[in-house]
Order: sequence, then structure tokens, then C-alpha cells
Amino acid sequence: MKNIIIILILSVSIFNNAFAGGPWPQPKGKGYFKLSEWWTVFDQHYTDAGLIDPNVTTGIFNTAFYGEYGVTDRLTTILNANLLSRNYMNNLKSMTTQEIIVAGEAIITFGDVDLGIKYGLTKPGKLPVSVSLILGIPSGKVNGGTLGNLATGDGEFNQILQVDTGFGFKIGKHISSYVSGYAAINNRTKEFSEEFRYGIEAGIGLLKNKVWITSKLNVVESFKNGATAENVTSTSIFANNTEFASIAFEANIYVTKNIGVSLGTAGAMRGEIIAAAPSYSVGVFYDMAK
Repeated sequence: MKNIIIILILSVSIFNNAFAGGPWPQPKGKGYFKLSEWWTVFDQHYTDAGLIDPNVTTGIFNTAFYGEYGVTDRLTTILNANLLSRNYMNNLKSMTTQEIIVAGEAIITFGDVDLGIKYGLTKPGKLPVSVSLILGIPSGKVNGGTLGNLATGDGEFNQILQVDTGFGFKIGKHISSYVSGYAAINNRTKEFSEEFRYGIEAGIGLLKNKVWITSKLNVVESFKNGATAENVTSTSIFANNTEFASIAFEANIYVTKNIGVSLGTAGAMRGEIIAAAPSYSVGVFYDMAK
């Protein structure tokens, strides 16, 4: 049962840890701020062999704040904080007698926090290239619930070094678009496997840029150098050697010049030790740079 909860935490990092902005730092004194609700509920998961197995219905709901602020025209600070996280599981019942084997439970606590900086390596007018350092703070709860099988964080401190590049262009005379890509190394503690991450994002602005439609492909490849079941008894070993490819879609709609709403969904096309179900998000944002 505990490994299913670890799978849930992995799905959070997959679908809820995407940073906005691409290779473009925020202008000095400007920022982007977003309050959102993200959730996923699943009753099956990818195994370590990439197959799909059933599990007791499990879910997590995160209320999160994301912010970027330009300290200079080339240096941007980043905060991604899960302010409130609810993790639950339904009753586990016998398939033959319908007897409750493990009673369902839920916890509500603070989640993990990411702190970071982004620095633009190129000057305005050049092909934008930026480098980011993201620190994952293990502020969420692990081993929650009566049986210690509920969590709102993975309990490890990680460091992500990421490089982004991309460019904007016009489709015709009036439609704005962009394409960006990234590559990153995720160094993890507590005997979690290190990871190589990469992805690509594309967006198009409609109705005079009042509506932006974006799609993202995110891939994680594990170095498979974490702890194994043979030498570690902690359930954290189930979070090691995770790999996946996921695709996400989001619509950002400006209600006023600076304020808007967002709607998004994401899911894994392939994976190992992650939820086999989509996630969803809704949010409101304030864009000072508009």
C-alpha cells in the first residue's frame, strides 16, 4: 500500500512541477503570479516494467502559488509553493467478500516548496538562452495517516540545474506564437535516483493575444543509481528509477489586461511507477508584464 502513495507523489512532481516563462526572464520590477488548484485521482498505475496494474482509488488535491519576479532584466526569482495539500485513499476491500481490509483515510497539510532563480545568458535581440537553479524543499509530510502510508511530499531535498532556449514568431501578420525547449539535471538526496529531464513547449496567441493555447512534452530518464530494495527498507525506494513521457495542454485566458484564468490537463503516455490517470488544474493569474 505504501508504494501506491509514493506513486502518487511521483505523479505530483510530473504534472505539477512545470515552471512558466521558458527562456525569457521577467523584466525588472515585473512579475507573473498564479494561484491554482491541481488534482489527480487514479485507480491504476504503471509498474516498474511499464505495465498497468490496478490499485485502491487514491487522489491528491494541491492548492498552489506560483510566482516569478524580475530582480533585473536578466535575473528572475521563482517560487512554487503547495500551500495546502490533501492526500486520500478509499477503503481497500476484499474482491471476494467485500470486507474492508484497510480503512480509507485522508490528511491535509502543507506540501513541498520549490525556490529558484533564472538568469538570461543572452542579451535582448539575441536567441534567448537562460539557465535556472531550482531547489526542492521537503516541507511536505511523509508517513502520514494511521499506517504511515499518506504523504504530501517525498521527504528529499533536490537540486535542478536547467537550460532553456526558444524563440517567438508570427503566423501571418497577426498571430503570435513561440516554441521553447529545455534540458535539466535533477540531483536528489536520500538515495533517490538522479534524473535527466528534457522537453519542448509550443504556444499560440489568439484573439489579439487574449487567449494563449500551449502544449508541453516533458520527459524524465532515470540514471537508475538510487537505493534498491536489497539494501534499503524505506518505502522511498519505490520513488527511484522512475521514467515517463507526459504531454500537457493549457489554456490561458486574459479577462483584463493583466488578470486571467487558466485551465489545464496532463497525463503520461508511458511510465514506470507513476499514476496511470490524467491530472487537471484551474487557476487565476496576474501578469504584470502585459
